[in-house]
Amino acid sequence: MSFKSIIQDMKGELGSISRKGFDVKFGYGMRSRSHRVVQDSSVTVDAFKQSCWANMPPELLRDVLMRIEASESTWPPRKNVVACSGVCRNWREIMKEIVKTPEISGKLTFPISLKQPGPRDSLLQCYIKRNRSNQTYYLYLGLNQASNDDGKFLLAARKCRRPTCTDYIISLNGDDVSKGSSTYIGKLRSNFLGTKFTVYDAQPPNAGVKVTKRRSTRLINMKQVSPRVPAGNYAVAHISYELNVLGSRRMQCVMDAIPASSIEPGGVAPTQTEFLHSNLDTFPSLPFFRSKSTRTESFQLGPLSGQKDGMLVLRNKAPRWHEQLQCWCLNFNGRVTVASVKNFQLVASPENGATGQEHENVILQFGKVGKDVFTMDYQYPISAFQAFAVCLSSFDTKIACE
Repeated sequence: MSFKSIIQDMKGELGSISRKGFDVKFGYGMRSRSHRVVQDSSVTVDAFKQSCWANMPPELLRDVLMRIEASESTWPPRKNVVACSGVCRNWREIMKEIVKTPEISGKLTFPISLKQPGPRDSLLQCYIKRNRSNQTYYLYLGLNQASNDDGKFLLAARKCRRPTCTDYIISLNGDDVSKGSSTYIGKLRSNFLGTKFTVYDAQPPNAGVKVTKRRSTRLINMKQVSPRVPAGNYAVAHISYELNVLGSRRMQCVMDAIPASSIEPGGVAPTQTEFLHSNLDTFPSLPFFRSKSTRTESFQLGPLSGQKDGMLVLRNKAPRWHEQLQCWCLNFNGRVTVASVKNFQLVASPENGATGQEHENVILQFGKVGKDVFTMDYQYPISAFQAFAVCLSSFDTKIACE
């Protein structure tokens, strides 16, 4: 029996039970509700126990799920892996154990994968589509920049102009991009000139973060009420731009949440394992992940607090003069086709002790391939969320650099 037929068999078994009155759902971004429903006031039936999969030995079940995970390596077929994790709690725990982080597998599977460092040995290829009419940006996973059908939607961001700054609100839901949304995961904020940016994560990037100031409550009729705001503001990166002698932008990113030692052999970058749980807010379209309801405006990092030398610093790679084209160029290996001041490649700064190959290793590259289409390729130690936020800073108008 092929893996595809196994998936269809599982869907058929549980689907037939669902049609009889049980609530079992499959698909990306969905989780099964309680399998127990009451047919009358005295009889309780477990829907999953009606399936032939219920009596499968744990060892055999694990083997089947491992084979499914290994065979469904790309999207959209990879949605079957997420479907399996939504069957029941037992299957969910097995799938969470089987599915490795992007750093190891090079695959984006669950929503939390967007907060985890990319693969160590290769660039994960994505692209960004810009919608000028509503100032919204969409991040997709895929190689084809021409069609959404060939890419897997990952993140969305909406530009919000304010009197003294500009905010880019980042969400897991392309149809609900707002800070009050339960799918809000972070934001990018610029200064007035558009030359300095701060990336905020909606939850602590690692266990060493301590909240120092809270704005999670308000007084209504002398009672303390917690607003339905799903996240906090934890600064995880600072980006600055300035004009250099070549007439292009000089870019620097200080990754507050990533130690400089992460790029060294055996180095480790902080890896979020799940979205924080909250009794107020949930991700209605995401299977077993929830968000943090407290809002925070400042934080302290453990061993890295106040030590820029301990943080990973990224700088844009200097272009080289091309004799034939008579211009300054960067080698994007065919991933960028249109010349633009927005194009950049980020490498580890020599301040981090990076030398030789480590210094030349491109961690993030961003470039234009169409009027409103841009490629975004990233790798360890930054995550898709962090890479997307850094790329959004390139879209903003920079009064001092243009």
